[in-house]
Amino acid sequence: MDLDLTAGGFCGVVLAGGTAARMDGVDKAGVELAGRTFLAYAVDAFLDADEVVVVGPAGVRTERPVTFVTEDPPRGGPVAGLLTGVDALLRTPRLVGVLAVDMPRVTAATMRRLREAATGRDGAFLVDGDGRRQLAGVLDAARLAAVRPDLEGQHGMALHRLLAPLDLAEVASAGEEAVDVDSWADLRDLGR
Repeated sequence: MDLDLTAGGFCGVVLAGGTAARMDGVDKAGVELAGRTFLAYAVDAFLDADEVVVVGPAGVRTERPVTFVTEDPPRGGPVAGLLTGVDALLRTPRLVGVLAVDMPRVTAATMRRLREAATGRDGAFLVDGDGRRQLAGVLDAARLAAVRPDLEGQHGMALHRLLAPLDLAEVASAGEEAVDVDSWADLRDLGR
């Protein structure tokens, strides 16, 4: 897939600092599917991004340069992770993509569809076949800043609460895009 040169001002945040409780606490970024790490798939999804920040431990190598950061205190949930990632960006983005590291079927094409759907709105998120919003989306950086809670309010905050005031498009997943790997059984099923 060729680089989309019209995507200037797009930056990505990969959320990789979860507890993976149903996977015995493994670092999901390093979990492999078809010989590649989940982190490699996530970074590839941000092919068009000017910059990528990974919120989680810096134990997994990437082919593309990324910045690793952790929330303070760690494991504060997706809102704290997203906002920590945004704060770590060196560039001032127009659009911020966010992706959970355990969604290896999200691709650069997925992110392009999300960016397109976000035009004229506050953002767009991928939804699964049941209409549930997944942790794969694109947000207008200025609108995100406008709804940002204070530092203490970020930890443990539900993502849907942060996003509630925003006008978000819902983008139906294609194929297995919306699959997130929460257990070893999920990984086995995805690998078939």
